[in-house]
Amino acid sequence: MSTQTEKLFRGVGAILDGHFLLTSGLHSGTYLEKFRVLQYPDLTQKLCNMIARHYSNSGIQLVAGPTTGGIIIAFEVARQLGVRSIFAEREGEARVFRRGFAIGKGEVVLVVDDILTTGGSVREVIAEVNRNEAKVAGVAVLVDRSEAEPDFGVPLFSCHRMPISAYEPAQCPLCRSGIPLVKPGSSSTKPKP
Repeated sequence: MSTQTEKLFRGVGAILDGHFLLTSGLHSGTYLEKFRVLQYPDLTQKLCNMIARHYSNSGIQLVAGPTTGGIIIAFEVARQLGVRSIFAEREGEARVFRRGFAIGKGEVVLVVDDILTTGGSVREVIAEVNRNEAKVAGVAVLVDRSEAEPDFGVPLFSCHRMPISAYEPAQCPLCRSGIPLVKPGSSSTKPKP
């Protein structure tokens, strides 16, 4: 399935080359614009079906994701699994469940996200699930672009694994080459000096 996922991303122009500021604050020469994929319900359904099939026998009772792309993925995976979906929003340095979302103590949760680089958003959602005394059964993402797969303490499934270099701003070769830095997406990340 992995090569099909990459082909799907390339087919809609979702793999971009340049010099990008990622949500994590890191810089990269490649950016995955997942919303070029997520704008198509049929493509989103196919990708989320890979996740739903992978976790279909895991007793999942709830699917949770971070804002923003994680909302779409959580909804579609939950729809296919026949369970609820919720999302965690940023509040200060953490993510929390608001809007009346509740998790039952011991409820079995699948945490999903769109693109995995450092795993920060996923860790924040896991922390909020744990704070609510529920059980994280696994993590799933559309694309794992991390150079070293993070350990979340639970199984990780990705529709595609595509390690892509990311740099701290002070060590970024693209900055040293004078390539202009672009901040794609809608996050509030600001370039670090």
